[in-house]
Amino acid sequence: MRKIAENFYYVGVSDTKLDLFEGQYEVPNGMAYNSYIIDDEKIAVFDSVDKVCFDEWIKNIKEVLGDKKPDYLIIHHMEPDHSANIMKFLEVYPNVTLVSSFLAFKMLDQFFHKPVANKVVVNEGDKLSLGKHELTFLTAPMVHWPEVIVSYEKETKTLFSADGFGKFGAFDFKEDWACEARRYYFGIVGKFGVQVQALLKKAAGLDIQRICPLHGPILDKDLGYYLNLYDIWSKYEPEAEGVAIFYTSVYGHTKEAVDELEKELKAQGAKKVVRFDLARDSESEAVEDAFKYGKIVFATTTYSMSIFPFMNNFLNHLIEHNYQNRDVAIIENGSWAPNVEKVIKEKFKDSKDIRFVSPTVKILSSLSDENRKQIKEVASALLGKSEQIEEVETGKWACKICGYVYEGNELPKDFKCPICKHPASDFSKIE
Repeated sequence: MRKIAENFYYVGVSDTKLDLFEGQYEVPNGMAYNSYIIDDEKIAVFDSVDKVCFDEWIKNIKEVLGDKKPDYLIIHHMEPDHSANIMKFLEVYPNVTLVSSFLAFKMLDQFFHKPVANKVVVNEGDKLSLGKHELTFLTAPMVHWPEVIVSYEKETKTLFSADGFGKFGAFDFKEDWACEARRYYFGIVGKFGVQVQALLKKAAGLDIQRICPLHGPILDKDLGYYLNLYDIWSKYEPEAEGVAIFYTSVYGHTKEAVDELEKELKAQGAKKVVRFDLARDSESEAVEDAFKYGKIVFATTTYSMSIFPFMNNFLNHLIEHNYQNRDVAIIENGSWAPNVEKVIKEKFKDSKDIRFVSPTVKILSSLSDENRKQIKEVASALLGKSEQIEEVETGKWACKICGYVYEGNELPKDFKCPICKHPASDFSKIE
């Protein structure tokens, strides 16, 4: 527990024993589950915590409130790491009123299958007075679940941002914010850039001096830095100048090509080259850097007439998270019937602004002199020293029902809106 401002407290909990967040993201520095209290004429607790943290959370709340009882539990997001203890909280404070969105209460029923006696449904622009403090609620669908709301408290000029502006790591762990926030964003929120942009536009109309997310530290200094990064990330723009190489290698020949390319890039003046062995390095860190840099290389082998499994999984992860707006070079290897280029280009056929660099480096078993020449040409193209990048035309289609925007070469006929589930016939092309 700690005091943030007058009558405003942090009561969250960090789990430093957790190894994988959401069962897939390594968190060597633990994970924070943030909760807050405003103690006014009416007392509001903001969000629950993960189920393993219940006892410490209630202890923190009682340390702030003593014998006083909260009036409201504000629920910004129903994902279990923030909602698992709602019913146990009601056992401790049975007269509390739950405040959230219509969809959140629907999910509450799905998770707990118990009726709730006291609840208030809030929509865009609704207000809740606590006394001196007043909350204004803003809807934030698909940042990153459909029921999400955020709230703004005008007295303290605080935005309670749900999972937005969160990061991996315990609350008190001191480290560079951007690295673990970037990995968190692209792993968890990254698919929904359009929706994040919509929320940023709403936030632009508020006088925000503090951001209280559900994960990571409270942000109260240099907010322009964090807002600018979210703007870049949600527009899928490269954040930094450099080349990122992602590879798999079975017997070392593809790795040898990567070594040659890295050497050539540096010789031609590349400011930054990063590389990931997808069979050995962290996939979530690889995803992070694939979004951080604008010049990308995929190097892998033909495998069962497709591509090596670690590369296949990695590319699927990128595509699922709306990967776009990058210059991509391909190094393929195959002793017979190399198929990498075909498979990769097919995977990205519906992705926006993926520009492929020529030539593709085509290795037949091991590096040849011709391959070394191709590597030099690829390095020149990636560094803008030659015009060998193909342009890809893409379009946008908007759902007439909920406004979700699909981006790609074509809208698939069997496409269904991920938010309202309406079919492709309910989409219109944005000219």
